[in-house]
Amino acid sequence: MAAAGTGEGSTIDAAEVARFEALARDWWDVKGPMAVLHKFNPVRLGFVRDEACARFGRDPKRLRALEGLSVVDIGCGGGVLCEPLARLGAQVTGLDPAPTNIAVARAHAQESGLEIDYRQETIEAVVAGGARFDIVLAMEVVEHVADVEAFVGACCAAVKPDGLLVMATINRTLKSYALAIVGAEYVLRWLPRGTHDWAKFVTPQELEDAIGRRGLAIGSRTGVVFNPLTGGWSAARDMDVNYMLAAAPAR
Repeated sequence: MAAAGTGEGSTIDAAEVARFEALARDWWDVKGPMAVLHKFNPVRLGFVRDEACARFGRDPKRLRALEGLSVVDIGCGGGVLCEPLARLGAQVTGLDPAPTNIAVARAHAQESGLEIDYRQETIEAVVAGGARFDIVLAMEVVEHVADVEAFVGACCAAVKPDGLLVMATINRTLKSYALAIVGAEYVLRWLPRGTHDWAKFVTPQELEDAIGRRGLAIGSRTGVVFNPLTGGWSAARDMDVNYMLAAAPAR
């Protein structure tokens, strides 16, 4: 994650921004604090690509399957998801409230020869400026914002009438407390302690209801699970901990 942006009327949580700002230099260290995100990223990318191709009539097997589509990644962090989306041909905008995250993302994109529009800006401000996108992403962000309803509203408002919204977060269950907090932060130490607050986790029903109130319909949903034998992540029916969903305005 990173969060939404800074400024009056935003839904960011200043403490959350400071926490991720402190980790900013480690975004691209595949063996560092963000190692689990790099392993998780292919599942996120595959879901976004497949849902986008289904929505826009593209072939997901094409190397540049998202050619010409505008994408905004809210809470882009160091650009770990933005870069592969740009390689798929998308016109990517990355938003993040932490200045060091944006600086790291810009530097890495330049080194990689990728053109990505990184901004230290809120989704609320972007929407107020009139920008709309084919694909709006909020991946592992909603559990870090100060006002879920307002944040979801801003995300939905950023979607073009024929566009797509994809969100990923963590369910609020006893299982998620055991695995995402006790296991990930204290036992396995995948993440720094305090990265997540269980009370801020959002259930699928809560998220779907918030999206539905903004006029978008849920299309697909999937859980994401960790396999301790392979050390990898995969899509699954189990949504007790990590999950992703896609929604779109009615056509």
